[in-house]
Amino acid sequence: MTNNQIHPLLKYIERLEAGDALLPDSPQNLLEVVGILKSYGIVLDAYSDNLIYVADHQFLVFFPFFKYFNGQLNIRKLLKYWWHDRINYEYAEYCMRGMLWHGGGGLDSYLDSSQFQNLAEAAIQAKFKGNSLILGLHLMFPEFLPEQVRQSAYYSALGQFWRVMSDIFISLSDLYDQGKIKSIPAVVQHILNGLVAAANQPITYGVKLGDKTLDIIPKSAGLTFLMDTAVPYVEAIFFRGTPFPGTVSYNAQVHQIPNQQKEFTYGALYADPLPIGGSGIPPTQLMQDMRHFLPDYLHNIYNNSCRGEDDLRVQICQSFQKSMFCVTTAAIQGLAPYPLNTDDPEQKKANRAYLENWLNRFTTSRLSEVNQPTPIDFKPFPVRS
Repeated sequence: MTNNQIHPLLKYIERLEAGDALLPDSPQNLLEVVGILKSYGIVLDAYSDNLIYVADHQFLVFFPFFKYFNGQLNIRKLLKYWWHDRINYEYAEYCMRGMLWHGGGGLDSYLDSSQFQNLAEAAIQAKFKGNSLILGLHLMFPEFLPEQVRQSAYYSALGQFWRVMSDIFISLSDLYDQGKIKSIPAVVQHILNGLVAAANQPITYGVKLGDKTLDIIPKSAGLTFLMDTAVPYVEAIFFRGTPFPGTVSYNAQVHQIPNQQKEFTYGALYADPLPIGGSGIPPTQLMQDMRHFLPDYLHNIYNNSCRGEDDLRVQICQSFQKSMFCVTTAAIQGLAPYPLNTDDPEQKKANRAYLENWLNRFTTSRLSEVNQPTPIDFKPFPVRS
């Protein structure tokens, strides 16, 4: 922005500079954010386990019919699967493919490197040793199998990322239950502390083929949690996302979808919660999963709303969106060039430019909606011991 222009979201820039969050601090917002992140943390634990299982044990398996069973197939689990009384691991794969498609960060760059090509080729040769049919097809279509290896790498990397985030969200809930988290800024600070603590945690991946473990992402690649999984995840899932089938036309002549991926605004910070529950809306699966693990105090809030359980998934999505603005606030604070509370004029100027670049992307987001005031008749429910 030039000096004579006022940023349309200036009040949020000033709020961040003052150490506050993009989500206003209120008793109901605190309950919603902590409660939904408790549920989300439980779901992410399951998602993480399955993604890593698929990466490790379904490597270059062309028809992994039972990949959602984590190697524990039995009649009881099969009946639950057919009855849809299960965790929807499809949503985890949807996020993984979103990251793979949008790319970005060191992981994306590494998977286009010659080092990865050589390691992937070694793994392909070891996996299909003696299988002349598959190796012959590999010679005819040399990009197919490496692309499957890239996908496996994203399975593992996203699983490792969600492992950390699950622990952060569960510990947040534990601290809240102990009376140690009392405000939205405290929620943001807890998430930021977790991101900083895990920032340099290495992201690695290897597969066991026969009696050998072959590297796909070796430690020497230098990939780390924050810059190579967390930041690309925020970009791909929070901001860009993918258009939901049935809500926009995929017909190129209609021009309802931008020509450039960088112009996509279908992520969690933009999505309208109302279609949740409709056919072809992937987050419906996440909301369905989280409804099974809602803390009692959060479920009480939903039950006492005007529609009660009738629009439970929509209410869950609204709370989830609030929580994602808190996570985004932590990311903005953690990536700032200087501490946001600095008194140095040059540092303040650099921070202002940095925040304006972020807030430029929020102009069409749900930021104003999540900042609507809390109903005046809200009464905090007692915290579950």
